[in-house]
Amino acid sequence: MAPATVSERENHHIVEALNLLRSRICDTGFIFKDSPDGNYSKLKFMISSSVAEACNNSILLLGPRGSGKLAVLDLVLQDLLIQYPDSISVVRLSGLLHCDDISAFKEIARQLCMEHQLLFSKAASFDDNSQFMVAVLKECGLAHKSVIFILDEFDLFAQGKQRLLYSLLDAMQSVSSQAVVIGISCRLDADQLLEKRVRSRFSHRKLLFIPPSIEDSQRLLAHMLTLPIDSSLPSDYAVQFNKKVQNIIEDKKFKEIFTNYLNFDSSVKHLLRFLFYAVSHMDLQTGFLSRENFETAYASIQRQPKLECLKNCSILELYILVCMKRLEVKEKSLCNFNAVMKEYKSIHDSFQTSDYYARNVCLRAFEHLIHCELICFTDNRGHSLSVEFRPVKLLISSAELHQGLKAYHSCPAILQKLVERDG
Repeated sequence: MAPATVSERENHHIVEALNLLRSRICDTGFIFKDSPDGNYSKLKFMISSSVAEACNNSILLLGPRGSGKLAVLDLVLQDLLIQYPDSISVVRLSGLLHCDDISAFKEIARQLCMEHQLLFSKAASFDDNSQFMVAVLKECGLAHKSVIFILDEFDLFAQGKQRLLYSLLDAMQSVSSQAVVIGISCRLDADQLLEKRVRSRFSHRKLLFIPPSIEDSQRLLAHMLTLPIDSSLPSDYAVQFNKKVQNIIEDKKFKEIFTNYLNFDSSVKHLLRFLFYAVSHMDLQTGFLSRENFETAYASIQRQPKLECLKNCSILELYILVCMKRLEVKEKSLCNFNAVMKEYKSIHDSFQTSDYYARNVCLRAFEHLIHCELICFTDNRGHSLSVEFRPVKLLISSAELHQGLKAYHSCPAILQKLVERDG
């Protein structure tokens, strides 16, 4: 086999660097484990001390979607299951699936049976499953095993009579039981939704997951994209790569792009998505990142499907959308195809436009807009009604419509004027 050429060896290092960066961006441990004062360290201490000291605990993880609540919890559980392989049992529930008490207790019983190799009865009643959970918690307590209950979308469990929350927290009052309840919610006031009897049994421990500031985001970006000097990568390549990354971060135009992106969405999840897009566009010939890679990533993430749909609309379909927007501005309580046709005729009569089509042609255009999901029926109760009579609503904002019309090369000037005037 012929030895690799210099260019092949260089390309190998570039691909290795690219794979390293991608794996980092996908590795939640690399992102969340570093800070000793971070939520990872705090949560791990809370749960591990509860397991080690055989005590009960309840914790809320609160923060907007994409802030890393579930990612950090999964990291902590992975570590603790290695540290205490025979002392932890995990039960996971989602408020989107198990918000009613009957299905929640049935799912708890199913997971506990599977964990302890017991036979699960689908026919068991609500009371049977409730009593079974209490009995298992006592058995686990005697065996010095902690059951960790994870309640995702915690605020949905706080609706209704809150029997599940009360039963769980009440069972934890017993000396013989050993459990940790962890609620996850994007509602910062989730604990205020609890009934008095539930709140009195809650530990009131909370961890807030706040989106990083611009400075923190820049530090995270530098941390993610800096190559290690002492690795299999050539040190001179790593030094040069890191210098170019630092130059990009200090570039004025990049800061503007980055700030605009964070104003759009500052969550860690979307920042990592942005980085992954940028890294994936890295030039494999030079082996270095450039500001253009981040500009391409920003443009890709900022794609607006509705505006792209507008580019493919016919002139008639644009008229229908503008008519619906005018009816919306006039606060017409009922907007259907017939009402749109009256508005369409009104525009034609007022401005003597040349773009006037037959009713059956307009109906086909109207149905195409429904298919494109630029408009939709307001409810599903009118299937027996003809399309002309079913109420509809716009799924595109005034700003999007105005922007779409401006970008449409052959858009009639009257439509832009109407939207500007009504907007």
